[in-house]
Amino acid sequence: MSHSDHEKKKTTVEIYNRSYTVVGDEDPHHVRVVASLVDQTMRDINEANPRLDTAKLAVLTAVNTMSDYLKLKEECADLMKHIEKLEKEDNQGHD
Repeated sequence: MSHSDHEKKKTTVEIYNRSYTVVGDEDPHHVRVVASLVDQTMRDINEANPRLDTAKLAVLTAVNTMSDYLKLKEECADLMKHIEKLEKEDNQGHD
């Protein structure tokens, strides 16, 4: 692989009226979508809690996002177990 295969991509995004440059391997479109979701979540939380400072708003956004992530991860694991069970039952039915 050439050196250019490992070059990081820089994407500038705006989250809650501040610009950030994100450096990484992700596609710039993906980074912009993620930033947009973070921005919207911060705005939603701010609407419900207008007195929060930006740091507390960012922490609440991270907590809410991680909570959603863990719920989805658990749901995915449950679905995978269900699929494995169905496949096992299907394989036993064809023996």
